[in-house]
Amino acid sequence: MKQMRVLSLLAGATATAVLIVGCAAPRPAGTTGGAAQPAAAKPYIPVISKGFQHQFWQAVKLGSENAAKDFKVDITFEGPESEAQVDKQIEMLQTAIDKKPAAICLAALDSKAVIPLLEKAKAANIPVIGFDSGVDSDIPVATAATDNIAAAGYAADKMAELIGGAGEVAVIVHDQTSRTGIDRRDGFVNRIKEKYPNITIVDVQYGGGDHLKSTDLAKAIIQAHPSLKGFFGANEGSAIGVLNAVTEMKMEGKIVVIGYDAGKQQKEAVRSGVMAGAITQDPIGIGYKCVEAAVKAIKGEQLEKNIDTGFKWYDKTNIDADDIKPLLYD
Repeated sequence: MKQMRVLSLLAGATATAVLIVGCAAPRPAGTTGGAAQPAAAKPYIPVISKGFQHQFWQAVKLGSENAAKDFKVDITFEGPESEAQVDKQIEMLQTAIDKKPAAICLAALDSKAVIPLLEKAKAANIPVIGFDSGVDSDIPVATAATDNIAAAGYAADKMAELIGGAGEVAVIVHDQTSRTGIDRRDGFVNRIKEKYPNITIVDVQYGGGDHLKSTDLAKAIIQAHPSLKGFFGANEGSAIGVLNAVTEMKMEGKIVVIGYDAGKQQKEAVRSGVMAGAITQDPIGIGYKCVEAAVKAIKGEQLEKNIDTGFKWYDKTNIDADDIKPLLYD
């Protein structure tokens, strides 16, 4: 009888236990007891570009997104509507710092104006990687960019070759505040002054990377200098502005046009011969390498201060070559 009573008590305890378990809240799938642990967050890296209005930046965005997948980090890619909006970019940089990211990638519109915020990032132990355009500071731990002085110098050599080493030429640059604007202007202008005494640079103007403004500036220069033999556009918007002016004023074949970057309109102009040729960067490589460098900086790995992403000259003789096609974009 006593044995029967013990068995009865055990059965009742088991039933009670089953009832309690049945009423407990279910654990999320994949947990193994204890409190559910959230997955570790990926490092966050904001990538702040100069803008979005040119296909160049879309190619940089693609490269940075590829790197984010490969290195398992989260990124955002943003930039102001216009490359003239320095204040807007500074606001974006401040917002990025406030989010306390693991690192920041920055293509500065103004090589000096961003320095106070870079100092804040350094104080917060946020490594900064420059891309496309450096700054006048040692705070960025690395900068992934084209050697713009060398590239623009090469454009000057091609200009001299194509106009026969003598004549008047002009330049439209996107700005005189970013490192790219300064270096491309100086690379071209200084090479002409140093090597080609019979070539005169009659004007250098700044169109803010806007093709409409650059068109107006280029037309005014052509009207003021009817003997102009060559025109250099120092980025995609500048080069398109020069092309528009030359076409509208029916100066095709009379003015040698050399551009920088790619994009559909420039490629079509090179194929047709209206543009003699252009310098192309590796925008996908720039985007990839800046995020890769940011990941290395987060891990405390050694970095080269200047990561040279290279450049190529393309014209209608090599625009479809295997080593050029991957560097061009629409």
